Amino acid sequence: MKMNLSSLENRAFWENAGVKLPEFSIETMRANTRENPVWVHFGAGNIFRAFIARLQQRLLNEGKADRGIIAVDTFDYDILDKIYAPYDNLTMLVLMNADGRLDKEIVASISEGLKGDSGDGTDYIRLKEIFRKPSLQMISFTITEKGYALKNLDGAYFPVVAQDIQNGPGQPRHAMSVVAALLYERFKAGALPLAVVSMDNCSHNGEKLQSSVLAVAREWQKAGLVEAEFVAYLEDETKVAFPWSMIDKITPRPASEVQAALEASGLTDMAPIVTSRNTYIAPYVNAETPEYLVIEDKFPNGRPALEAAGVYMTDRDTVNNTERMKVTTCLNPLHTALAVYGCLLGYTSIAAEMQDTQLKKLVEKIGYGEGMPVVVNPGIIDPVDFIHEVIDLRLPNPYIPDMPQRIATDTSQKVAIRFGETIKSYMERPELDPASLTYIPLALAGWCRYLLAVDDQGRAMELSSDPMLEQLTGKLAGVRLGDPDSCQGCLKDILSNPAVFGVNLYDAGLGEKVESMFAELAAGPGAVRTALVKYLG
Repeated sequence: MKMNLSSLENRAFWENAGVKLPEFSIETMRANTRENPVWVHFGAGNIFRAFIARLQQRLLNEGKADRGIIAVDTFDYDILDKIYAPYDNLTMLVLMNADGRLDKEIVASISEGLKGDSGDGTDYIRLKEIFRKPSLQMISFTITEKGYALKNLDGAYFPVVAQDIQNGPGQPRHAMSVVAALLYERFKAGALPLAVVSMDNCSHNGEKLQSSVLAVAREWQKAGLVEAEFVAYLEDETKVAFPWSMIDKITPRPASEVQAALEASGLTDMAPIVTSRNTYIAPYVNAETPEYLVIEDKFPNGRPALEAAGVYMTDRDTVNNTERMKVTTCLNPLHTALAVYGCLLGYTSIAAEMQDTQLKKLVEKIGYGEGMPVVVNPGIIDPVDFIHEVIDLRLPNPYIPDMPQRIATDTSQKVAIRFGETIKSYMERPELDPASLTYIPLALAGWCRYLLAVDDQGRAMELSSDPMLEQLTGKLAGVRLGDPDSCQGCLKDILSNPAVFGVNLYDAGLGEKVESMFAELAAGPGAVRTALVKYLG
């Protein structure tokens, strides 16, 4: 049986397969959404399908919503062509419990899948139509940190952004230019209100999204390509709000064990694909059970009843404290430390890394020891309980097939948030000394060692994709494993760059410490393990 709309009519099959079905009329939901859309989401990948789309599904199941979400992708159109369209925009969600149980549900709240491609006449015309609809309440995003980036390491606009600025809103290509152009459509339709909500896993995500959209719009205004009133519209939060949020749910690559279990229950066509953009994705999404979403409640045109689906709707300070707790201390820095050292030590599983004495101690030291002193309790989630769940339950879950190689993707876009924010907090507090940090610098030195593309055995190692990879590895081109002289001064340009770490590490008193640790890690084959034993016992 293939998962599609017609197959859902065979309820007996799905019940025998242990799959929960939607409890609403998909046809009615799609008709309602087409006429009066309320929610557009940019980023059609796994976190959206497994978490955000399921929030709306809960509301639809309970009769608290009658419209779905329109999914848009601006980066990887194969996802829509090969994973959305052939399955009628349905997703098989598989929650992987720590006891090995698989909870299966078909998520059907996605009403349309559209390409955010200004060169695609049909989809882009439909998008412009949607943005002119008064009913539209919110647009949201899971496009990763790099989706908001407009400039390279040297502070110059990326070529695609520079071209978008020159061309104006007519033919945008970068995600932020596309969003700015669509908001221009909404402005021309009567300056209609809207919430523009980043749900990406980064600090001050709403601020980053707002900054990037406004940067494009202001460049267009300077060039005389849009009116000054359009920029004023974007700057008026009673018209266009950019709420902050914190999201947390691990959705790793599709697991072969899950595919096999689905096929054993009689499902067909469940195999993952690798897109032309190197996205590894399947008709199903396997994910952990825990999930958190906290959103600043600032919606000028109203919003879905998200709190009824389990979302914390609150004020900006609470969002900020919750996000800082998670992104800069209790989860994301631990993930990145495990990612770079896991790659260096040959691990292919985060859960397996948590059985490694030194690596488990490393994340405990970073989280409990060095991060917790600067965490503000957000009040809605206790930081100690949260990090305990992460270290003792979530990361060691053997049924979550998460890989350090996946998490190592785009690390240059993450370290400023995941470590730099804690370092800055140490710099700002007179009772704390950033130079006293040991394990955060060890994580940063590990990332620099990872950039040599050689594992701890001295073997060539493929690096995960990263928009700054060529620039960063170029600065380390002269370093040779086992040659300490080649390490001298090699990290100066990297460690002193606030665009990478959010702060000049030498100003924080940490540059020399990271240099020294890097030299230890690069001392020769086996040096990574030796250094970990030295610092962690």
